Amino acid sequence: MTTFVGSFDYMSSPILNALLALAPPAQPGQAPPPVWTSMVPLVLLVVVFYFVLIRPQSKKAKEHAALLKTVRRGDEVVTSGGIVGEVVTVKDKTLVVRSMDAKFEINKAAISEISKRSGESSES
Repeated sequence: MTTFVGSFDYMSSPILNALLALAPPAQPGQAPPPVWTSMVPLVLLVVVFYFVLIRPQSKKAKEHAALLKTVRRGDEVVTSGGIVGEVVTVKDKTLVVRSMDAKFEINKAAISEISKRSGESSES
């Protein structure tokens, strides 16, 4: 008999054997459980993933899209790269932002938040 490195011949775990020993023995003439009982955990897992991962992400994407639609001239914005500037021009897909003495043309998707609206009064 030839054994190879990494062979499964030497994989013997007392914990695995104990867990397998706890399984109920098969009864002769006993019908197997219905197929839908094995599908229940999978369906529950999909539902949990939807409510924990997918739904919050799509909600956040909708909020971000609504935020981008409301950007207007004079707003102070923060980009995803951390640049803080004032919106000079709003185009279909891009914005021209002035930060200090520099002007940048950036994609609207790069806006992470609007820190101050152009119509709001400064409280500082």
